[in-house]
Amino acid sequence: MSAGWVAAAVRARALAGRCPGPDGAREIARGPALGDALRLLAPTPYGRYARTAVDLPGAQRAVTATVLWQLRVLAGWLPPGGARLLVPLAAGFEIANVVALLPAPDDRPGRAPEPYRLGALETAWRSLEGAGTPTELRAALAASPWGDPGADTPWALVTGMRMAAARRTDVAVPAARRWARARAALLAARERFVHGRSLPAPVRHDAARLLGSRASDAASYEDFRDRLPASARWVLADVEEPDTLWRAEARWWRTVHADGTALLREGRPGPGVVVGAVAVLSADAWRVRAALESAARGGRAREAFDALV
Repeated sequence: MSAGWVAAAVRARALAGRCPGPDGAREIARGPALGDALRLLAPTPYGRYARTAVDLPGAQRAVTATVLWQLRVLAGWLPPGGARLLVPLAAGFEIANVVALLPAPDDRPGRAPEPYRLGALETAWRSLEGAGTPTELRAALAASPWGDPGADTPWALVTGMRMAAARRTDVAVPAARRWARARAALLAARERFVHGRSLPAPVRHDAARLLGSRASDAASYEDFRDRLPASARWVLADVEEPDTLWRAEARWWRTVHADGTALLREGRPGPGVVVGAVAVLSADAWRVRAALESAARGGRAREAFDALV
């Protein structure tokens, strides 16, 4: 293994080792108010961006901005070409940038947040940010590695990107394949059986590649769940109704954290250790965002938070 991967593995373990972890997140969730939670956040890696936060959306955005900064630092330690491993794993930040370009669902005016600065983790942001309309945005996506989402409604654009992110991760990051397929299952289940939406053709095609045509063509949630391949079925185990998919979402994050921790413990430096660090950093941020929401509600959501983690 090259010296570059050895250095990257050391850096990856160091970044992941600074996470507050489940116990730290529980302390943050106890608040009992957002101000208390932010004071607890200050000495953590999230404190750098959270120090100017004054409300819950700002605090949660500071947490995700911290993860992006950590991934960019990690990308800088990878050997030449190694950053390509992280690009699909950072796709959520580019999706968030696109969401900020789209009209708000309630049509209320508001200032869009500054786009995340992606650097080497960009997929096609420089060609997407200039799109003035959803139609132009669809065309830009179709000409990029994201692919055509199948329609130019805001929902179709974002759903297409989310399924494409799972497809790209499945292809490019073998260590994350199990997570990608389960994420695709969650997305398809939520859109089809909670919101009652038919997936656009390109999204159906990606779903079939990831989950198999039998699951993708299922007419009911029960059939969908039972026809999933083993690589994705685990995430919906014991989730009997689509209205309780939040339990599956929490299971997905707990599994990502557990698998990432196992990858970090691998003795040999290499891509697996880096992917493990991304998993641990991302799962920790998800927990801390939930903890901040619990604190902002004065602890009223603490039972729900405890059920998540």
